[in-house]
Amino acid sequence: MTTTTDNPTEATKPATKGIQITDKALAKIRIALAKEGVAPEEGGVRLGVQGGGCSGLSYNVRFDTQPRERDRVFNYGEIRVFVDPKSFIYLHGMVLDYQETLMQQGFAFVNPNATKSCGCGTSFSA
Repeated sequence: MTTTTDNPTEATKPATKGIQITDKALAKIRIALAKEGVAPEEGGVRLGVQGGGCSGLSYNVRFDTQPRERDRVFNYGEIRVFVDPKSFIYLHGMVLDYQETLMQQGFAFVNPNATKSCGCGTSFSA
């Protein structure tokens, strides 16, 4: 398991490696972990990519009670983010943000690896 520690104050800066998470997204993750009853010291948020969606690949965000053997683990204060090796190929360098507009609210993936994305922003191709 590879462990990377990221400085949460630099979370809004684009990354060349790793995954960055904005302060707004970290706040929403903190709230969601508490609602789901997932203790930050044990579990975290899993970011991933899976086949499907209108552009070929879909983003996946879910809670997990612990990292898996080959996961990359990113620490943002007390928040841990788990990414499997296959998903990391597509997600390295991306920024996870949280946006609230009149039309929608939710996590937004700003991914420099995406060559094309759908209109709703939940799927992409690389």
